[in-house]
Amino acid sequence: MSKGVKSPSETALDLARKVLRIEAAAILGLLDRLNGDFERAVDILFECRGRVIVTGMGKSGIICRKIAATLSSTGTSAFFLHPAEAIHGDLGAIREDDVVMALSHSGETEELIRLLESLRRIGAKLIAITGSPSSTLGRAADVTLDCSIAEEACPMNLVPTASTTASLALGDALAMTLLVRKGFREEQFAAFHPGGKLGKKLMSVESVMQGGDAAPRVRTTAAMPDVIHEMSSKRLGMTSVVDADGRLTGVFTDGDLRRLMMTRPPNAVLALTAGEAMTPNALTISRNMLAVEALRIMETHKITSVVVVDAERRVEGVVHLHDLWRTQMF
Repeated sequence: MSKGVKSPSETALDLARKVLRIEAAAILGLLDRLNGDFERAVDILFECRGRVIVTGMGKSGIICRKIAATLSSTGTSAFFLHPAEAIHGDLGAIREDDVVMALSHSGETEELIRLLESLRRIGAKLIAITGSPSSTLGRAADVTLDCSIAEEACPMNLVPTASTTASLALGDALAMTLLVRKGFREEQFAAFHPGGKLGKKLMSVESVMQGGDAAPRVRTTAAMPDVIHEMSSKRLGMTSVVDADGRLTGVFTDGDLRRLMMTRPPNAVLALTAGEAMTPNALTISRNMLAVEALRIMETHKITSVVVVDAERRVEGVVHLHDLWRTQMF
């Protein structure tokens, strides 16, 4: 039986475990090869004033698409360019201030090699990710990252498996290092992911708050009947209390009203103003806070509503617990 061919006694689970061990070893093998070249690659990507163009053929091309997508979603403008299309007219997509990241396990992929002269003429920087640093591609690049492996996970040692896994992992390492270098934040990540479950989880307070005329608010001088009317009409079980400049001075809730009715005669309660009945020093949040953080604050303080204010404590809206749950983000 030839080397690498599955033996009759080797079960599907045996083979699957062997594949996973080989691919895991391919990734772990990269650790000892991370050096100053990796740091220089991050520097080039960080200093890029154009776009990052990721290119490769076949299975490497599929990995390129994922790397480009990861970079784009974490604050680095990037896209995939098919090398065969590039040499047939799409070279115009590459500019001098771009960085080209080329993936080829052999480093001798014909379509990529044919790009090299044009890249030098254009002036774009070149980062190579290859299993053969001494290859034509490896020697031509500004920085070459060694992505060599001991063996493919294919039983015939032919199908790109461990090599593409290692390339993907190295691309992720570049993207995540660059993310930290740029100081990329959760709010920015949320802005790039507005759809689906992830987008809902990363929504900002601004997208779920009751703002404008829908936000309950009364002046400190408002009579109690007007306060009750505002709470009833806005249906949030509370109202913010603001001064003449629209700055928050406190909140008044239906719970506050019940407690007053239990301790004072009805006429005495109705004679109060909002400023006299309110709870001062109310908890507030900003419109840029993530909705999940707003929920955590509300659950910690056991409140159902929280007021959204700007830097000068002017009321911008109110977030109610039901608004958060209605988004089905959790």
